[in-house]
Amino acid sequence: MQIKIINKSSHALPHYETIASAGLDLRANITEAIQLQPLERTIVKTGLFIELPIGFEAQVRPRSGLAAKNGVTVLNAPGTVDADYRGEIGVILVNLSNTMFTIQNGERIAQLVIAKHERAEWLEVETLSETSRGEGGFGSTGVK
Repeated sequence: MQIKIINKSSHALPHYETIASAGLDLRANITEAIQLQPLERTIVKTGLFIELPIGFEAQVRPRSGLAAKNGVTVLNAPGTVDADYRGEIGVILVNLSNTMFTIQNGERIAQLVIAKHERAEWLEVETLSETSRGEGGFGSTGVK
């Protein structure tokens, strides 16, 4: 599928790193490095603006290496870019480690996954069908 994009960053367009990659890497588009202190969060701009077709969203997700090695992740993961949003894509990063992390211009900070979605129509009822799980939640099915 083709998606319209405006690139006001100084970096190449996001691309898939491998033929089987689901996500495109997003890069920080900043004029100076950002020092992210432990438990601090910030919005990092990308310089990218997109026009998605209705019925699709762009999901902003963490990069596993950044999270595993540095404790830095996308706070509202996955962040959603709706089809009618025309502003710059920003990434809310949080440092969950106990050491300061520096974000450099051009650094790959998140990934973007394009996904089809459905719109729900509520059907208000008085009862729901029974299941073996019932109302069990939050760990009720165990860990093994």
